[in-house]
Amino acid sequence: MARANRLSVESWLDAAFDLLVREGVSGVKISTLCDELGVTKGSFYWHFDDLGALMESMADYWCGTQNDAVRGLASVESIPVEQRFEMMAQLLIDERNWSVEIAVREWARSDEKVAEAVRQLDQRIFDIIQEALLELNFDAEGARLRAGALVYAGIGFVHGRGSLPTPTSAELRKIFTLLTQES
Repeated sequence: MARANRLSVESWLDAAFDLLVREGVSGVKISTLCDELGVTKGSFYWHFDDLGALMESMADYWCGTQNDAVRGLASVESIPVEQRFEMMAQLLIDERNWSVEIAVREWARSDEKVAEAVRQLDQRIFDIIQEALLELNFDAEGARLRAGALVYAGIGFVHGRGSLPTPTSAELRKIFTLLTQES
């Protein structure tokens, strides 16, 4: 059944990310996307040359979205560090964010462009956290160690979903407090 309105690139990307989350990289197929969106393959080819172009657009879109979120965190240096950590915690517990994050990290195992984007994003998050900890007057080594613990904890929260208890906002605040207080 063809739709009356032409799908936007974002509609295709959202559907492709949903499929990536459910089926993994190998499950992202043109025919499946068209079936799920109720359109013909011609609609797909209106926006993308081939599956590779879709996958590249997905990688670019994910990187842009994540970098926008990180830029938003970095640009709020005028608000207290605790509020910045709260914003980061909300990103961690948002279901859509973590489900896509897991799928993209899995995809990064087989695609070097995506892997490099994940590495750059992780480094930017680490840098933002380390800078916030320096603002809390930790010495360079203390800030680096705590930033590493927080970044690894965040990655662990994402991958531990389903097999470990999901932390609440209050629990994440307690973890931040634990790691941001002088011993």
